[in-house]
Amino acid sequence: MDRRRFLSLSTFYTVAAASGTLTACHHSNDDDNGSGGTPPPPVGTNAFPQGVASGDPRDVSAVFWTRCVAKAGSTAPVAVTLQVSPMPDFSQLAASVPLSAISDYDFTVRAKVTGLTAKTTYYYRFIAGSDISATGATKTAPAATDNVPQLRFAWFVCQNWSANHWQAMNLLAAETDLDFVVHLGDYIYEANFVAAAGTVEPAHPTITLPSGGTYANTLDDYRTLYRTYRGDARLQKIHASFPVIAIWDDHEFSDDCWQDHQTYTNANLQQTARRRNANQAWAEWLPVDWGDVSFDLNNAAYDNIRIYRDFHFGSLIHLVMTDERLYRDDHVVSEAAIATALGHDPVNGNDLVGSRYFVPQTVLSQFEAIDTQRLGRVPSIFGPTQTQWWKDTLKASTSIWKVWGNEVMMNRMWLDLTSLAPAPNNVVFVLDCDAWDGYPSHKADLKSYVKAQNITNLVAITGDLHAFQAGIVRDVPNPAIGTPVMIDLMSAGISSQPFFEDVKTYSAGQPLSSLITSSAFFDTFVQQNNPDMLYADHDGIGYASATVTPTQFIAIFNKVKFLNSDGSAPASPLAKRTRLTINAGAVSVAVQDNV
Repeated sequence: MDRRRFLSLSTFYTVAAASGTLTACHHSNDDDNGSGGTPPPPVGTNAFPQGVASGDPRDVSAVFWTRCVAKAGSTAPVAVTLQVSPMPDFSQLAASVPLSAISDYDFTVRAKVTGLTAKTTYYYRFIAGSDISATGATKTAPAATDNVPQLRFAWFVCQNWSANHWQAMNLLAAETDLDFVVHLGDYIYEANFVAAAGTVEPAHPTITLPSGGTYANTLDDYRTLYRTYRGDARLQKIHASFPVIAIWDDHEFSDDCWQDHQTYTNANLQQTARRRNANQAWAEWLPVDWGDVSFDLNNAAYDNIRIYRDFHFGSLIHLVMTDERLYRDDHVVSEAAIATALGHDPVNGNDLVGSRYFVPQTVLSQFEAIDTQRLGRVPSIFGPTQTQWWKDTLKASTSIWKVWGNEVMMNRMWLDLTSLAPAPNNVVFVLDCDAWDGYPSHKADLKSYVKAQNITNLVAITGDLHAFQAGIVRDVPNPAIGTPVMIDLMSAGISSQPFFEDVKTYSAGQPLSSLITSSAFFDTFVQQNNPDMLYADHDGIGYASATVTPTQFIAIFNKVKFLNSDGSAPASPLAKRTRLTINAGAVSVAVQDNV
């Protein structure tokens, strides 16, 4: 199946909006399909069980998405019409687009409508026979050269169906003045464990995968996860309220993955078919612009899709979205080598501690030197092509604020136990080598480039770690001699288990465990060891939002409460808000807690 065939069957169209306005009329599939005036099927024939969505907003275009199925369970194509209007009552139409929802793509459809007016709110809906979807709203971006006084956006990550609750999504949806929303990955979780009683809200029962496995493997498995996640009304509300710009992280395929390899065991098994299934399901279910993102089912490789891309919002924000999984080299420290050194099973064991987490800095340096010799270049998260694209894109940017949609932590996170632990643990540990800290030379290259090219006002918005963090990132990770080059603002997962819980698990049996007496102590200990980390809360869930002007970037960390004692979701979920202010031209952060 070639790319043209995919675009046809997935009903991806690029359609120019009307230059004027069209008089609205009652929809009939017969008008679109030439069936000779036969009355449309009655109300209730078709359904839109996962709501509607829009995404990838530009100054003159946006993408519109839905899934439409026949209630009778038929697998026949469903004729669908997209209507886009500047009016909430659809009394005028900017576009009317005939589509076809087919089983080949899980009955999902999308259309890109061009010729829209910049910085304008549009309303949209889908019609199938006599059935009409919910109405969504989207907003186009300001033209790239426009002087924009203010923009507001939010970002969220790590929405684990099987952990905590999704009430933070109600808070996010209530921020009605947002111009767009960014999703930084872990939209689904491929692992389908049965949650312990009281650890997840009753609204999220255990999902049964068609393959019967614990981990998603088949295309139908991954589709089932997206169908289920998008069945939640709170997530539907976000998609219906704002255009969403999405990338993935690891769990859309496999935890801590690299390229088409999973890391559940030390073998790091290659699973090309599984990776491609994950790619296709993501492609079907996210409202992304296939005129910009390339996806080719005819390409038999694991990297048959490219999701990194950028967006302009006037002259105020240049949003650069990256892919930190599909092109990354294997984690620098070999799990199998660590297992062998410890006398563990190098194939079926799972030695993530010592290889990906809590890695001695000297061990990381030794393995990076070995990998550099083997690869003929330093190990990379971006891969060479995307690295050059990232550099070129930022160098050419003329926007006031450069915002980097960054999946994994850029902040330094080391722990110095040289005077606190007996040998052999009296060393400096790198806590998370799945993040940028685990690829130190590649990280240094990016930071040095930003400094050399004098790229200013660069803010990384980040996820993955399940923690709130705000930190200064320097070209050299030593506050005494390094030059600040960017700010990293990390949002906690919207529902996933906080990083503090992982730390307790990973440090069990190690000297560090005695130092982790509480989340507050751990936060303080991390900040003491990493003085550029100006804010740390590793025991939270929630999301982040930002208000951006030419002179300031103000982010808000919205932390929400955990489950009630009876396991139910809190009706009033907000726990606290923390304000982080960055002034233009200054690589520093002012923190105000409990605002």
